[in-house]
Amino acid sequence: MNVKNTKKPQKRIDVKDAQRWHLQTYGADNLYPQNLQRITAASGTAELCLARYRKFVEGNGWNSFALAQMRCNSDGDTADTLLHAIADDLTRFGGFALHVNYNVLAEISEVRLIPFEMCRLEEEDDNGHVAHILLHPDWEGTKWRNGKRINVNDASIKRIDVFNPEPSVVLAQIEAHGGIEHYDGQILYCSNNGKREYPMPIYDACITDISTDEGLGNVKNRNVRNNFLVACMMVAKRGVPLVGADGREQDRQMIEDEDLRAFQGDENASKILYVELENDEDKPEIVEFPSRNFDKDFSVTDASVIERIYAQFHQELFYSIRLGKLGFSGDVMRDAYEYYAGEVTNEQRFISRYFAQVLARWHDEAYRNVSTEIEPLRYINSTTSNNTEDAQ
Repeated sequence: MNVKNTKKPQKRIDVKDAQRWHLQTYGADNLYPQNLQRITAASGTAELCLARYRKFVEGNGWNSFALAQMRCNSDGDTADTLLHAIADDLTRFGGFALHVNYNVLAEISEVRLIPFEMCRLEEEDDNGHVAHILLHPDWEGTKWRNGKRINVNDASIKRIDVFNPEPSVVLAQIEAHGGIEHYDGQILYCSNNGKREYPMPIYDACITDISTDEGLGNVKNRNVRNNFLVACMMVAKRGVPLVGADGREQDRQMIEDEDLRAFQGDENASKILYVELENDEDKPEIVEFPSRNFDKDFSVTDASVIERIYAQFHQELFYSIRLGKLGFSGDVMRDAYEYYAGEVTNEQRFISRYFAQVLARWHDEAYRNVSTEIEPLRYINSTTSNNTEDAQ
């Protein structure tokens, strides 16, 4: 069988032009990043791998201490704070967006992160150029503000020029907006799929496994919460009716409920239950009541799903350590850290290149040539560190 005759899967991201708002949809329902967040948030394994992925991409922060302490905007965010937020969006979505503001000299005066799920690409023009990034706080239209729903419409969608730091372009945009006080700046849209393309995170190919992991968690939860966990049933016939003082018959149970409760629990163990019978046919019957444990039925699926999720994040070494295949020692962890630090160098260079573009037009010339390299994360053995300090 050749490629032509194989079953064709659906597109991972279905991009269409939405004429109503003149944008390119991010997925068929324009909610691809929002759907990603929901799916991964419901999987403990995916969130664990994402957290480790994010930590290694951020590393130990910028190599340059001066850059780490640089104030980026009026909110007081430093470049180090910004790096943490960038690493979060890049690892979760495969891209990030920076909003830059300019001063009257067409120099970048502020930079801050825009939540990536808020950004959409405008329609391409005849030359294939995207001129604006569209922003909306909630593309689902479910959020409320000041007692009103934030609907998705032309009035609530903000259009920001794409990043182009050329002074002539910036000054022309400032003039077109009626002055610097009305200028909204530009957005540097960074995608691992290329310029002006919607990105896909590295775990997109295993999104089915991540969703399956949620389902397995639901099975385990219901197995504990909703399963019948009684050991057995005691079946007893009603006793012979008694005649009360008023002449009415009163039903009598062979074993009263309070009698059974007196023999339940660890504090009442080893007691003797005495039952007096009217006839041999009234003998109580014990019926076994086995419970079904579905965990064993899904054990193979559970293990394979978790392994595939770890593999998609390139975290096989950490998975082997978790299973005890490699043991656990400082040397093993150090090797695992060095291996995974090498796996995320592309992401770190990706961040470094785009942040260098911002600094190249920064209003303070002292930062224009500063290094934007990110220091890799290294394993620190606390025992070794303490022994070294004691020796000193």
